[in-house]
Amino acid sequence: MAIKLEMLRIFRTVAEQGTLAGAANALGRTPSALSMMLAQLEDELGAPLFETDRKNRLTPLGELVLAESTHATDTFDRSRDAIRRYVSSTAGTVRIITVPSAAVTLLPERIAAFSRQHPDVRLEISDADSRSVRRRIRLEEADIGIVTSTPDAPEEGTVVQQDDLGIVFRKGGEIAQRLAAGDEPSWSLARLEPFIDNALCALVRNGDVEVIREQCTLEARNTTALLSFVREGLGATILPEGAVAHQGGEIGFARPADPLAQRQLRMIRNPDRRLSPVAEAFWKLIAERAQSSCTSTSTSRDSTVQGR
Repeated sequence: MAIKLEMLRIFRTVAEQGTLAGAANALGRTPSALSMMLAQLEDELGAPLFETDRKNRLTPLGELVLAESTHATDTFDRSRDAIRRYVSSTAGTVRIITVPSAAVTLLPERIAAFSRQHPDVRLEISDADSRSVRRRIRLEEADIGIVTSTPDAPEEGTVVQQDDLGIVFRKGGEIAQRLAAGDEPSWSLARLEPFIDNALCALVRNGDVEVIREQCTLEARNTTALLSFVREGLGATILPEGAVAHQGGEIGFARPADPLAQRQLRMIRNPDRRLSPVAEAFWKLIAERAQSSCTSTSTSRDSTVQGR
């Protein structure tokens, strides 16, 4: 008798639950049926998988088989889910995992356009840092990912947006006063107020920013939270210019040129998996709109403060 996927799934569940009764309850089967399947698997392997009949301690072989069973059943489940998503082609689901800043600057308009074209498609949006986005795409926990990069980074995915980074501050604070007095925008201005760290700050290659980040005591990952903190006077931070485009008169943006720092958003997918038709349609919409709006913000490098 060959080893079957169902055997591995049952063994994994018993090993994780620690008892036949617990596994039977989890699988909706009888303990006797599971016991028979485990016996067949052990007969096929020619050695026991558990140290005792209580099923709460694995043999060395059992440890190996558990690792392989976990890999095999997870791979099967992902493949099954991918097939189901592909079959539900026109009224399916697109899972998008993105860095927080893209959820504010890039996606709203694109989602609105896509939803007008595909009103029956469900969009699931979640945010995470770039490393987590890449991991979840690799594990097929999302269809499309959007990560943060820099223009000089190794080629990855499709560039869908590029904008300048700058200091975001509250109007009326010391940074605003110094700029109004004629000081040139510089990263050193961030020393004048408490600083709120975030992942984008690492893209700025400036000694003052590095020192400020080491000394700061407040960090946030979500763009909306960062803007709220700045608005409440908790400090200044660094964000893309597009993130402050609709913030009213309370928040200002300064674009230092010592050096100029830019952020790219890149759209990625798992190269080993074919996107479902609706996910492919979303990908094409983002890519096409990126091409049509590829006029870079770097063409207007005036050093004035832009209060949005």
